[in-house]
Amino acid sequence: MASVGLAPRQFTFFDSSPVKDAQDLANPPAVFHLPTEIVVIASSTVGILVADIHGVIHVLDRKFERSRGWVAFDGGRVTHMLEKRGILITLGEEAISWGPLLKIWDLVHTDKRTDGPVLLRSVKVGSSNKPFPVSTMALSSTLSHLSIGLGDGTVLLYRNLDQSLFSGSSSLTALPRARTVHEGTPAEPITGLGFRESPAQSQSTEDKGKDAEKSDRGNMYLFIVTTAKVLVYIATGRGSGGSPQEVDEVGCGLGCAVMDKRGRYMVVARDEALYLCGPEGREPSYAYEGPKSFVQSYRSYIIIVSPPFTPSVGASSTALRQLTARADSQSTDVSRVTIFDLENKYIAFTSKFEGGVKDVVCEWGSVFVLCNDGKLFRLEEKSTPAKLDLLYQRSEYALAIRLAQSLGVSESGISDIYRRRGDFLYSKGDYDGAMEQFLHTLSYLQPSYVIRKFLDAQRIHNLTTYLQELHSQGLANSDHTTLLLNTYTKLKDVGKLDAFIRASSVKSKAEDGERGEVKEELPFDLDTAIRVCRQAGYYEHAAYLARKWGRHEDYLRIQIEDAGRYGEALGFLRRLGPEATEHNIARYGRALLSNLPDQTTQLLIELCTGAVNVPQPTSSPELTNGQTGGGASYLSYITNNPAGAILTGLAFSNATPAVAPTITVSQAETAARVGQTQTPTASRPETPPVGAIQTSAVTQEKRPSPRLFFAHFVGHTQQFVRFLEAVALYRWGQSVEPAGSSKPFSDMDVEEQADSTAVWNTLLELYLSQAATFQERNPSISRVLHAKATRLLQQDQTLPYDQTHALMVCSTQDFTEGLVLLWEKMGAYEDILRYYMDQETAGVATTDGSASTKIIQYLDLYGPQDHNLYPLVLRFLTLSPALLSRHTQDVVSILDTIETEKIMPPVGVLQVLSRNHVASVGVIKMWLMKRIAETRGEIEADHHLIESYQKETKEKEQEIKELTDPNHPRVFHVTNCSGCGHPLTLPAVHFMCKHSYHQRCVSDQDPECPNCARAHGLIKDIRRHNARVADQHKEFLADVGENGFSAIAAAFGQGVMSGGKVEETPV
Repeated sequence: MASVGLAPRQFTFFDSSPVKDAQDLANPPAVFHLPTEIVVIASSTVGILVADIHGVIHVLDRKFERSRGWVAFDGGRVTHMLEKRGILITLGEEAISWGPLLKIWDLVHTDKRTDGPVLLRSVKVGSSNKPFPVSTMALSSTLSHLSIGLGDGTVLLYRNLDQSLFSGSSSLTALPRARTVHEGTPAEPITGLGFRESPAQSQSTEDKGKDAEKSDRGNMYLFIVTTAKVLVYIATGRGSGGSPQEVDEVGCGLGCAVMDKRGRYMVVARDEALYLCGPEGREPSYAYEGPKSFVQSYRSYIIIVSPPFTPSVGASSTALRQLTARADSQSTDVSRVTIFDLENKYIAFTSKFEGGVKDVVCEWGSVFVLCNDGKLFRLEEKSTPAKLDLLYQRSEYALAIRLAQSLGVSESGISDIYRRRGDFLYSKGDYDGAMEQFLHTLSYLQPSYVIRKFLDAQRIHNLTTYLQELHSQGLANSDHTTLLLNTYTKLKDVGKLDAFIRASSVKSKAEDGERGEVKEELPFDLDTAIRVCRQAGYYEHAAYLARKWGRHEDYLRIQIEDAGRYGEALGFLRRLGPEATEHNIARYGRALLSNLPDQTTQLLIELCTGAVNVPQPTSSPELTNGQTGGGASYLSYITNNPAGAILTGLAFSNATPAVAPTITVSQAETAARVGQTQTPTASRPETPPVGAIQTSAVTQEKRPSPRLFFAHFVGHTQQFVRFLEAVALYRWGQSVEPAGSSKPFSDMDVEEQADSTAVWNTLLELYLSQAATFQERNPSISRVLHAKATRLLQQDQTLPYDQTHALMVCSTQDFTEGLVLLWEKMGAYEDILRYYMDQETAGVATTDGSASTKIIQYLDLYGPQDHNLYPLVLRFLTLSPALLSRHTQDVVSILDTIETEKIMPPVGVLQVLSRNHVASVGVIKMWLMKRIAETRGEIEADHHLIESYQKETKEKEQEIKELTDPNHPRVFHVTNCSGCGHPLTLPAVHFMCKHSYHQRCVSDQDPECPNCARAHGLIKDIRRHNARVADQHKEFLADVGENGFSAIAAAFGQGVMSGGKVEETPV
């Protein structure tokens, strides 16, 4: 893969400062006073480790003072050190051993004998026959694998190292046997090793699965770098155990190969470039020319150290020329340290260090550079805001964005960088580029900040782009929607408006508990979009939005109030559910009836009846041309009906709209054109019988009340009659025609009963009002309507109309036949007679004879049922001589009936006849003589009865006097006992009632006569009851209020008014 040229961008993101000794601030740390004795420097979890030529390892703290130390290799030296998780791997040489030694230390625990760390293992490395020095080593992050590279090109691999170290064995040589995974030649020594671990094996949360390939899962790769090539060996996982495979033909020198900090690639540093190698081959590389002595990885950086060189007077660098000028006779070595960011491809730091660089160590969040003269420098990375400020100063906004993303800056922080870059491009006049940057700030930057910049008419296209993206991410409010739609309308860009209206939608994640489903939501405020489209005259777009997103009311308002597409609106209503249709037809029914009366009436019939195939009959012949003057008569009912709440929209406040299918505007236009081509007055099949109508189960459960739609039919009497008749027929099976069976009124609930009654009350009004309208123009139609009204009134058992309401209507419309019929059904016979009496008095002739003749006929018909009619007719017939002369025989007949049925006393009849001078004595002579004779007989009978009562009273008074007179003796002639019937013997008991008993036959405790006590007991009970009733004043007053004087007379008879107590005297 070709190398990527390095852009000439250098920054100073690290601050360099010398490190001084804690005790002597004029000099570097004392541990580095003899830098030639220092062999290896390494970082660890306990501090910086420094190994010298004497085999001693020193642990330095943050002040670079020695905190501890121990002899690691007696009489030898340390060549390599590597620490992870508190385990230190050291390679070195000892005087007593031939060949390199591997020693593993536990830095966490201390050996009490040596006061140093615990030595866990100590073994020789490689073959004892041909010992070669160790060139490099690598340790996996989990301590499971250790690889050692030798100078002869051999690579050794220790597997399961962690299990051996933590197995509890105390043997220093208890290590897994090293396996030779690669055998090279001394001409190609091993210069670099590194492990690439799978995400599951790596313990770094930063690395775990972040950029790992799917093929790496479960595999561990060992990169082997020689001076001539790079190889990869699969240590674990699929394909492990084979031979290393060459992935690049580029090698490097010792120390110039290192794994990047995330453990993804092996970085091979050569003089001409930096090469990145992965398991599959070379990755993108970076051209960076110059000699390189060694490299290290630090965070996302690669630290490159160039070998020392001697500056000359002709050097291009001013710093080098100054170094040369300061040097006397000795040449000064200078090394360059460069910190290169692999991810963002820039130089974060570069500097020259006088005397050459001995080593670089990264610890405590800083980079420490140790020079050959013992000086130590700290390279401390600047903070992220400081880095970004440097980039802002140089207008490197693109790099600032990449840097912020790699450093994990929050989204708001990155958004601020985009804003700065957008402002920069805006100031340069690059409005398109600025808008591209501002689009990245949608979630964090106030939209008004951007909108104000692009309100100019010349930049309205950029503003449109911004507003579109704002809506696509669901961040727009109603004002943004209004602004965007206004830009479309001002630009007259119908194409973009179509795309925005029809295709703008975002997917939102499902809420908890919805099984990962996604919901489609609008990225803009729907109400605002519909309102702006309506105001701008884009009715099709507004209707499309309303229909797609289930805004049925808005859709109908647009089609009816704005576009005037009544046919399409009516077709839409048919597809809605019953509840939504009921709610919307209540609002727009009047407008639809005014424009599509027949189709709207048909819809209302189907809605109220629940029928799916109700035919639409042709116009009724009796109602042709009956549109005028038909609405006033039934408005009185509507205004007093609760259904009038629909006029204010309160009747459907809890209605739930149904979801309508999504259609496009083109489909709506097609439907409208089809609806306009249909002929509203097309012929329809005849009305089928009730049993042929099919209703759905849903509509039968809850159907709207027909009363809700009465007000819409004002001025549409023909459709109103058709609607009411169809509802009554298909909903309850009721009709003015006797055919068919209707639903029993008792089986209806209260609401249904009220609806049915309202329908027939209104139909009666319409029949009579239309009959009056056609009375002069077309009498035949008037007769038909009167016949319908009559049949309606006759079927009071099957058609539940309100008789009181019907009386009012018939009286208002002067429908005599209906009035008489209703009075008959109500038993109001007197009202019938009085009606004809008024007609006779007014001189109005009836269609079937004189009014007085009708009175006599109805008297003969209803008189036997109501005797009060006879005195009424008698009084009427004697009002004038003319009436009396025409109905003399009728008067005589009435008098006979009154006498026979005892309806009136003779005195009452005489009072009626004598109130005026119309009736002569000759008319009633025979009747009067007969009444006088009967009265005389009654008087004589009364006299005889009075005399008998007087005689009986005198006898009782005489008897009482004798009984109460103590001087008047009473003789008893009774010989037998009244109790037992045996001959009466002494001792005997005699009572004044002339009953005698043996003394033994009478109770000593009861002084009454046993025979008379039973007879007198009922009278005593009645008297005691009357005494108790005398104190119950409320009951008495209630009885008086109900029965009048008869109650008072009865109270006198019962002794209630006496107020005295009942005295019981033994007989």
